[in-house]
Amino acid sequence: MREIVVSEFVTLDGVMEAPGGEPTHPHTNWVPGYATPEFFEFKYREVVEAGALLLGRTTYESFVGAWPQREGDFAERMTELPKYVATSRPEELTWNARPLVGDVVDAVGGLRKGDGGPLLVNGSATLVRTLLAAGLVDELRLQVFPVVIGGGLRFWPEDRGKVSLHLADVTRYGDVLVQTYRA
Repeated sequence: MREIVVSEFVTLDGVMEAPGGEPTHPHTNWVPGYATPEFFEFKYREVVEAGALLLGRTTYESFVGAWPQREGDFAERMTELPKYVATSRPEELTWNARPLVGDVVDAVGGLRKGDGGPLLVNGSATLVRTLLAAGLVDELRLQVFPVVIGGGLRFWPEDRGKVSLHLADVTRYGDVLVQTYRA
């Protein structure tokens, strides 16, 4: 059985939106000033260990607009990984991506039953909310950056039910704290 690993960049106030320079947010680009070479190595290990990416449509579009043009081992791994996308427009997928068919929870449950490495989720706030509510997240990795931006998209819904996790690990990369929780 495959595990689902959610790995998120978040600010101290829980915002996940626009970490890398996206023009849609007034306080974008809050990751580069804090990321160390060791942190980038951690992120590279995540994609090497992953069996596939599991993405929401918005994150997929952001990634497909950025990663195929990049070079290097990290970019090559991002491109070669199979991608499963929660989308209502399946005909528009490229970049080694396939749509999740039918109910998202059922489709992801089916993927979990397959063979291969973990299904890695980055970004994808709506998808993460759905996976957490359905109890499908095996591991949650929060990369907490020491910045407060006051507003923006969060993956924790306001009307959520209780999600119980336990702290499995804490690692520090410079000023970035990686908190790993297990279900």
